Amino acid sequence: MSTKGGARIVRTTAVILKGARDLGLEPLALVAPGADDLVVEVAYSGISTGTEKLFWSGTMPPFPGMGYPLVPGYEAAGEVVEAGANTGFRVGERVFVPGANCFAGNVKGLFGGASRHLVSKASRVARIDSAMGAEGALLALAATARHALAGFNTALPDLIVGHGTLGRLLARLTLAAGAPAPTVWDTNPARHTGAVGYEVIAPEDDTRRDYRAIYDASGAKGLIDQLVMRLAKGGEIVLAGFYTEPVAFAFPPAFMKEARIRIAAEWAPEDLTATRALIECGALSLSGLITHTRPAADAALAYETAFTDAGCLKMILDWSGHA
Repeated sequence: MSTKGGARIVRTTAVILKGARDLGLEPLALVAPGADDLVVEVAYSGISTGTEKLFWSGTMPPFPGMGYPLVPGYEAAGEVVEAGANTGFRVGERVFVPGANCFAGNVKGLFGGASRHLVSKASRVARIDSAMGAEGALLALAATARHALAGFNTALPDLIVGHGTLGRLLARLTLAAGAPAPTVWDTNPARHTGAVGYEVIAPEDDTRRDYRAIYDASGAKGLIDQLVMRLAKGGEIVLAGFYTEPVAFAFPPAFMKEARIRIAAEWAPEDLTATRALIECGALSLSGLITHTRPAADAALAYETAFTDAGCLKMILDWSGHA
């Protein structure tokens, strides 16, 4: 049931992940919105190749508040169709929603963005330009990249490992900050394309051993020892991916380099605000990051493609075919 025209949604359609590789669309009941809430009709939702892939494959380490069944996703863009009295929003505004815990019953919705409709506190929602279209769903990922660069006492990367969506955003934000172009590594030749203003090379083709700040956006295991050997003395390695196995490294080489290792977590509200400003002023472009789009009805195939096709940088679900 649509809220357009004043009718309140009581049920919606959402992606449900019941277990490893057990995914499909199902009707779900929504919690009733209050005076501080918005109801958003989602036009596009993104599929994360980090945490969502781990849940889909059944390899997610124990994490508080997580489990099956769940509604995945934390990248949703759509239109406000109901606005509570205290929200300061209007019906018809375009917004980004970083997931929502708005589903009745036993479905876990700590992510909760892959749904035709969402109920969310207005304080969690960001206005976006309607011209962004599907790219509006990338705002959280761009903010995550910004968060990795903007932490306490940080240096912008001169080496980025991985030329997926996150790696590309890190490179674009580095250039937007006026820093020299970083070098980017990727072991997949198919991902050497799409670089604007910087170079993508294979690790074995790089002879440099004096990087000040290396950002790993790959999440690959067993990589730190290799990266330590590429650091300048006192340099930093930033773990910007998500790692399913214990992160370990040999101490003596890191000791000799006086290496620093930092973990960058998810974005904070100020990252979302700053990233949106960069996009609006033209300093940061999100173009070329979405390589695949599927109707939400094809969710099972879309998720499999997102996680198994190396040519898929970012998969977007199009919800326009659902009431």
